[in-house]
Amino acid sequence: QVQLVESGGGLVQAGGSLRLSCAASARTFSMYYMGWFRQAPGKDREFVAAVNWRDGRTYYADSEKGRFTISRDNAKNTVYLQMNSLKPEDTAVYYCAAGSSWSRDFYDYSHRGQGTQVTVSS
Repeated sequence: QVQLVESGGGLVQAGGSLRLSCAASARTFSMYYMGWFRQAPGKDREFVAAVNWRDGRTYYADSEKGRFTISRDNAKNTVYLQMNSLKPEDTAVYYCAAGSSWSRDFYDYSHRGQGTQVTVSS
């Protein structure tokens, strides 16, 4: 069973930066795409960004494009989410997920992490 473990969350002031990491215990044929999602209190889980393990192609939600950057380190089986110019509305639990195809739906991914809290203070 592949495990995904997120880290790097925490408390940051508005305008600050954080880098989240998602380490996979292994990579399988079912993990061509890795994605980041987030869920704020009282809101639905939403897509943030995704990356193709093989060619590095990236996908972003329109609202985060330009502030967030997703990247991968194939040797470490790790995907990163660099978040800059953070806003209080970025406060959420951030989850990573891995699957065989790209989707904006968290539950389309076959492997899912437990999440890491990001809190942005004003």
